[in-house]
Amino acid sequence: MSLFDWFANRQKMDPPLQKQQEREIADGLWTKCSVCSHVAYTKDLKANNFVCSECDHHIRIGSDERIRQLIDDRTWHVLNDQITPTDPLKFKDRKAYKDRLKDYQDKTGLKDAVKTGTGLLDGLPLALGVMDFDFMGGSMGSVVGEKLCRLIEYATAESIPVVIICASGGARMQEGMLSLMQMAKISGALQRHKDEKLLYIPVLSHPTMGGVTASFAMLGDIIIAEPKAAIGFAGRRVIEQTLREKLPDEFQTSEYLLKHGFVDAIIHRTQLKKTLAHLISLHQPYYSVTQEMNLGS
Repeated sequence: MSLFDWFANRQKMDPPLQKQQEREIADGLWTKCSVCSHVAYTKDLKANNFVCSECDHHIRIGSDERIRQLIDDRTWHVLNDQITPTDPLKFKDRKAYKDRLKDYQDKTGLKDAVKTGTGLLDGLPLALGVMDFDFMGGSMGSVVGEKLCRLIEYATAESIPVVIICASGGARMQEGMLSLMQMAKISGALQRHKDEKLLYIPVLSHPTMGGVTASFAMLGDIIIAEPKAAIGFAGRRVIEQTLREKLPDEFQTSEYLLKHGFVDAIIHRTQLKKTLAHLISLHQPYYSVTQEMNLGS
C-alpha cells in the first residue's frame, strides 16, 4: 500500500470516528466544567455530586439530582405534584406566557420550578422543597409559592423539619402581583412553623436572587450556602447605578455574605447531606427517636 493510499483510507475512517465521539459527548458521557473547562466523565462527576475535581466548581444541578443526593433510597414521597400553573394575566411578551410554560414543561419534564415532598435523610424524616433553575430560571410564580406553602404547613402538622434548596432568579414577572404575594404567603407559613419550635434550613445555591432572597431564603433558623454561589436581591449594575459606587468584586457571593453575617455556614456539596443530618439531630433529637419507634412498629 502506498503512502497516498494509506492517507486516503485514513480520511475515510476518520469521519465515522469523529461522529462516534460527538455522539458520545451528545449522549452525556462527558461534562465540561464551565469555569476551568476540564472535561470529566459524567459518571465520575455524578459520584462526586457534580463538583469539578479540578477547580472545585459546584456545577448547577436539577431537582431530581438534588433529591437523589439528599434523600435515602426509596423513601421519597412527592407532595402536591398535581398543581400546575395558569396564565391569569394573559401575559405576552415575545411569546405568550402559556406557550412559554408549555415549552419549558416539554423541555424539562417539570410542571413548574419546584419539587416538594417528604423523605428520610440519613434515616431522619424531613419535608424537602427543591427549586429547579432549568424551569424559567427557577422563577417564583403562584405554583412555586403554593407548593412551598403547603409543604411547610404539612411539615408543621407532622412536626418535622423543613429544608428548601433555593435556586432562583426571583419573582416571575409574567404573573405580576400574584408572584409577589407568594413572598408573604410563604413567610407566614414559616412563622407558624417557627411558632411550633420546628426547624427550617434554607440552602442557597447558585444563583439565589430577587424575591426568593427577600423572603424565605433568608428566614431560616440556620442559613446554609454553597461555595461561590451568587446571592442577592437586585443585580450588581442596578445597585451600583443607584448608590453611584463601585462594589467589591466578591460582592453578592456566599463568601462575602458569610463574612458580613448574612449566612451561617458555607457547606461543600459533598458534605451537605451529612451536615443537614447532624443539624437536624442536634436541634431536634426526638426526630431520630420517633423514627426508630416507627420503624420498630
